[in-house]
Amino acid sequence: MTVKNIVHKIYLFIKNETVLSVATVFAVLSSFFVKPDLDYLGYVDFRTLALLFCLMAVMAGMRETGVFNMLAEGMLKRVRKVRSLIFILVMLCFFFSMFITNDVALITFVPFTLTVLNMLDKSERDRLIIPVISMQTIAANLGSMLTPIGNPQNLYLYGISGMGVADFILLMLPYAAVSFALLSVQIFMRRGTGDVKITFGESAGVEKKVAVYLVTFVICLLSVARIIDYRITLLTVIVILAVTDRKIFAKVDYTLLLTFVAFFVFIGNMGRIPMFENYLKGVISGRECITGVLSSQIISNVPAALLLSGFTDNFKPLIVGVNLGGLGTLIASMASLISFKLLGREDKTLRGRYLLYFTASNILFLAVLIAEYYVFG
Repeated sequence: MTVKNIVHKIYLFIKNETVLSVATVFAVLSSFFVKPDLDYLGYVDFRTLALLFCLMAVMAGMRETGVFNMLAEGMLKRVRKVRSLIFILVMLCFFFSMFITNDVALITFVPFTLTVLNMLDKSERDRLIIPVISMQTIAANLGSMLTPIGNPQNLYLYGISGMGVADFILLMLPYAAVSFALLSVQIFMRRGTGDVKITFGESAGVEKKVAVYLVTFVICLLSVARIIDYRITLLTVIVILAVTDRKIFAKVDYTLLLTFVAFFVFIGNMGRIPMFENYLKGVISGRECITGVLSSQIISNVPAALLLSGFTDNFKPLIVGVNLGGLGTLIASMASLISFKLLGREDKTLRGRYLLYFTASNILFLAVLIAEYYVFG
């Protein structure tokens, strides 16, 4: 392999895994200020990493069975109105993301939606494709904020905050409720009430593996609720996958897990530098929500949650901030890039218009939800 090929591969890796690359650079640089020692092991939240791995693996397995598409097809078979079609497609992302994560919801339902829209007249398809995919992305990011398992930052912050599941849901419920109302209004305001007819082929049926994955998912939930030790759950998931479907191991997003590790090292090291720690605590203290929102616009909400959590104990406003911070720029939530890439793969000419529509909608939703926080929070 030539030097040129090596450099090209490194470039592609950095381009495709920018967040991991930046986090790794920060972790390495911080190690020059705090020399590696046994305390490094204490930086890593192994419980979060284990549960994140388990949830990603189980959801990957569920998606492979096709059960989510089958459920969506069942809901759409009786749809006859355009608004009803849009409502179901968007709310599939909103409600499913609460349990299967925003990433999996978009990976599952955006391709499904593109297939459905391609069944319509071309003029109707062209009119709907940008607003529907945009609303689905917003719906996935907003629906996922309700539960501790809806997205990676929630799983992590829920774990370190010591909150109960009910407390977490009650904290985010007002914002999820307003989000649902905003999405409903946006759908209602769409032009057109014409008839549509969606026809699917016969379903091949759901594999028996679904039952295994459902049981495994329940075990994961019990670990999230701290009823079952996470190490037991990790071992259970590994054994079940090894026996039933080994290829699922390759579908886990290991780069996300490594990103968490790199940020744990960086945050841990910075916490051992008094000047830096005191400065960040002074900046964040009392401003956890808005700091979470603004940081997410630049580095996305998962890294923002990891970074800011190391310098505050006031977790509730931080949880709100990094969840609302998933709105705004395209990179505010890395899940948003999934829709953008899938739409670009469908039709590259749509990317510019989509980005404008998506950004404008995000800013509107973000403004309303921030106002809700400061008025009622």
